[in-house]
Amino acid sequence: MTAPRDKLLLLDTASLYFRAFFGVPDSVRAPDGAPVNAVRGLLDMIARLVVDHRPTRLVACWDDDWRPAFRVAAIPSYKAHRVAREVPGTTGEEEVPPALAAQVPVIVEVLAALGIARVGVPGYEADDVIGTLVAREVARPAAQRAAVGVVTGDRDLFQLVDDAAGVRVLYPVKGVKDLTVIDQAALAEKYSVASGQAYADMAVLRGDPSDGLPGVVGIGEKTAAALIHRYGDLAGVLAARDAHDRGLTATQRQRLHDAAAYLEVAPMVVRVAPDAPIGDVHDALPHQPADPAALGALVARWGIASSVNRVLEALEVPRA
Repeated sequence: MTAPRDKLLLLDTASLYFRAFFGVPDSVRAPDGAPVNAVRGLLDMIARLVVDHRPTRLVACWDDDWRPAFRVAAIPSYKAHRVAREVPGTTGEEEVPPALAAQVPVIVEVLAALGIARVGVPGYEADDVIGTLVAREVARPAAQRAAVGVVTGDRDLFQLVDDAAGVRVLYPVKGVKDLTVIDQAALAEKYSVASGQAYADMAVLRGDPSDGLPGVVGIGEKTAAALIHRYGDLAGVLAARDAHDRGLTATQRQRLHDAAAYLEVAPMVVRVAPDAPIGDVHDALPHQPADPAALGALVARWGIASSVNRVLEALEVPRA
């Protein structure tokens, strides 16, 4: 009898706790009045994900650097509009609501006490952590490879979708009760691209104002997808540009020439790193808290018993 396949859930944690913060009323507070809506919302999301998807492995992926120097060096406008105004310099801290920023250390402590793996790497974003862990899983022999679900509200990670390798994105519509499964069929239906790699190439051409990526002027999503479909990939589009291929209009060819400097560096900004320096990750779903005493103290301090107990019940361990 074939053993059931492992399931690995990779959480784009900041994406989820931002959603929790804005989705759970700020009237949800600790005994001392401090807001804990993001903490409780994230824990409730994790409990729901574990119940609904029954992973055997789970990692809370972390932004140790939300605006890495290597991306800023390539494209200085990368996320520049999100830098907190009071922080000097071209890099700096992300502008985060103070009530949310105060909860992030609590989230760190609770995840540690529960024994849920949390992985970040200096100089890299959570997207890169996810990309690296996906690449590691895909590199395993097929018989040992887990089915991977990437839970994120960030479309950038659609580039990791790979049906053959069993990698899907679970995209929240409202909370995590209603997740849209993004596979290659969904990419074809929504964006007219055939694969995660094609999505990344399309995203380079299209750009993304929310990340400060200009794209190629005059080439929007539909045109970008059509060019990738016609020429196979971004390299094929650029080869057609240089060869004066008649499938490109004179205007498109000129716009691609005008954007040559951007197109030279944009792929390494848009594409997630597959090789961030991550050590061994102990990502097995815990069946008991790593530190019950610390967890009990956190529950009492922050008044989060109901949310912690939902996680423990999902993990099928005794209540806190």
